[in-house]
Amino acid sequence: MTDRWAPVALVLVSHSRALAEGTAEVAAQMAPGVRIVPVGGADDGGLGTSFDAVAAALRDATDDGRSAVVVTDLGSAVLTAEAVLDLMDDRVVARVRLADAPFVEGAVAAAVTAHGRADLATVLDSAQAAAGTFGPARPVSGASTTGSAPVGGAAAGDPAPDAPAPAGPHPADAGVVTQDDGSVRATAVLRNPLGLHARPAALIVRMLAHFDAKVQVDGVNAASVLDLMKLGAVRGDVLTITAQGPQAGEAVERLLVDVAAGFGEV
Repeated sequence: MTDRWAPVALVLVSHSRALAEGTAEVAAQMAPGVRIVPVGGADDGGLGTSFDAVAAALRDATDDGRSAVVVTDLGSAVLTAEAVLDLMDDRVVARVRLADAPFVEGAVAAAVTAHGRADLATVLDSAQAAAGTFGPARPVSGASTTGSAPVGGAAAGDPAPDAPAPAGPHPADAGVVTQDDGSVRATAVLRNPLGLHARPAALIVRMLAHFDAKVQVDGVNAASVLDLMKLGAVRGDVLTITAQGPQAGEAVERLLVDVAAGFGEV
């Protein structure tokens, strides 16, 4: 296995070639070091799945001894993948896992985790945990709850989307403080114009993978790109960062630097 790719690859099996390739493109933007093999559509080019195409994709993904997580869009895609695995060499099958995960979200979460060179079980868990990121639907038709912004608008006091980023240190920026239990804590103001969207969330996850620490941002797992995105944090929000582990302090210090730099977007 070459060092170019992470040890765990992804195979994205969809009934639509366009959906498979589009999802692979999104995931690859966030995890360029992961081999992602999209496969979609029937043999005649229409909607469906192809046994031969899925088999070829799995051989490609597991080349050079790599493991692979398979993410599918609908039930019959699972059946096709299972049929292919039934006829593959046992040594390859042992390195493949089928994820029970939402297609796009599971692929993105798994790709970012795999980029940190996580093992097969961890990448699988990340894909399947993506199903838990869905929360209650937001109000529609202009409805809003007390104290919240109407859909499509900003709450009073929120920075305008095109307002300049705050310059210099903010009063809410705080250095790393060690707690009595040994964990560390810090706060920082989000500066980049689009807030904690997909790209900075992926950068956080990839960066933290190099530290022996468990980190949380506003109480959610900072190792999950989808949990970070679900926060809906926007520019001007104060992030509370906590961490535990041997390298907790170093991890939080690095995250503070990245937040202050606006993740390269300011």
